[in-house]
Amino acid sequence: MSVLDTVRNHKLVSTTLIMFTLAFGILIGTLINTGVKAEKGQAAPNATPLAIPNPVQLSTAFSQLAKQLEPSVVNVSTSFTQKAPQQSRRRPGPSDEPGGDEMNEFFQRFFGGNPFGNGPFPERGPRRGSGLGSGVIIDKNGYILTNNHVIEKADRIRVRVSGMKQEFDAKLIGADQETDLAVIKIESDRPFQPARIGNSDAVGVGDWAVAIGSPFGLQATVTAGIISAKERNLPGAEQFQHFLQTDAAINPGNSGGPLLNINGEVIGINTAIATQSGGYQGIGFALPVNTAAKVYNQIIKTGKMTRGSIGISFREAQPELLEVYGAKQGVFVVAVEPKGPAERAGLKPADIILSINGKQVKDGTDLVERVADTPVGQELKLAILRDERKQDVTITVGDRVEVFSDRFAAAGGPESEPGEATEARFGFGVENLSEARKSRMGISDRRGVLIFNVEPGSFAEDVGLAKGDVIVAINRQPVNSVDDVPRLQGSLKPGDPVAFHILRQLGPERPWQSQFLAGTVPNR
Repeated sequence: MSVLDTVRNHKLVSTTLIMFTLAFGILIGTLINTGVKAEKGQAAPNATPLAIPNPVQLSTAFSQLAKQLEPSVVNVSTSFTQKAPQQSRRRPGPSDEPGGDEMNEFFQRFFGGNPFGNGPFPERGPRRGSGLGSGVIIDKNGYILTNNHVIEKADRIRVRVSGMKQEFDAKLIGADQETDLAVIKIESDRPFQPARIGNSDAVGVGDWAVAIGSPFGLQATVTAGIISAKERNLPGAEQFQHFLQTDAAINPGNSGGPLLNINGEVIGINTAIATQSGGYQGIGFALPVNTAAKVYNQIIKTGKMTRGSIGISFREAQPELLEVYGAKQGVFVVAVEPKGPAERAGLKPADIILSINGKQVKDGTDLVERVADTPVGQELKLAILRDERKQDVTITVGDRVEVFSDRFAAAGGPESEPGEATEARFGFGVENLSEARKSRMGISDRRGVLIFNVEPGSFAEDVGLAKGDVIVAINRQPVNSVDDVPRLQGSLKPGDPVAFHILRQLGPERPWQSQFLAGTVPNR
């Protein structure tokens, strides 16, 4: 290679290196300049962009659950003869189980009358009626749990199972009005697919909840929501109904169907809705499956639900009431059922039940559940407080239905009759009652004065006294005439506890009931 060629090669290499360096510099400068411009033009330069994740398993959990449970949730249809309406009688209310008065229901039962747009049943003459509801298979042999109000009027019950063309005639095994549950059975040559039972005590507020049923006859409808509340007690509900509340859509026809957790386990039986329109408004109620299981187990064993009772009426005692009667806790006995277990054991009104078999009684619900779960004929040892002295009482538990069989026998109501009247300091007026008038009113107690007026916004109204009540004692001191009321009130000063023992009639055809009201004497 000549010197000239060598020089040319060196020039070519140098030129190439220079061009490469310039190109690389231009590229770096362009990138830097672009980055600076982008950063200057970004509204939030330090913000991290959001990344959308892949769909999680929950998006398919509901569909898998629905597919799994569809063969276990059934459609229940009933037919019955609707007779001319008769005057209804109230079912047992105040007792060691109910513990309160029947109130106007604020929630809509799923099936009452004729709910499917055909108008009310005619008032005269029988006709055939029909109803629709849901149920859940809980045994492979065809045992189904549903609501009592779905089937209680029926003379024929028909069941449709998803995936089966055949419609089954169902047999009623047993029912329990106080939890609104019923067990029915269908027969087939092959086993049915039962739902799995969960534990409703493990349910938490905010947990997912899924309802499956036949709203308006639309079989296998699935809705989802959450558990909104637990242990919900409703006005008008029975004593043993403490509901799970959910916002999963529930409508007429869902009644008797299951409420499920996200694992597909039954945690409740859909029973009621709170509504002003007659349809779903975001508040539904399911009876916890733990309660339903107790009822189911006893019904399949004996054909009915039997609960223990000691035959008392009680109230959740206010602190002032307990203080007046010398206690700090316990359940205050309002009345004792005639010829019942409590009366035979010597229990009396104004006794305070402190414990059962050595275990403290927390409240009325605790008392009810423990007594109700006790087998009929078994003895309970109660510690009570009477006249500020502790005593032990042994009571043999009776059958609740038998104990309260005559609870609401008809009795005469109060009459309007003038009497000697006086105004009372606490905002109520009273008048004397003659023995003849008490007899006509159906009052056997020799004590008592009649409240003829209660001032709005007064202390009397605050503690719950009402026109027509009969006051028989104030702070355990008998009230025999109107003169006793101001005398007893005059002995009290602001801040003192005061307890009223009254008789109250809950309706013109109802017996007089003993009640206790209490409060703190106001400054006014």
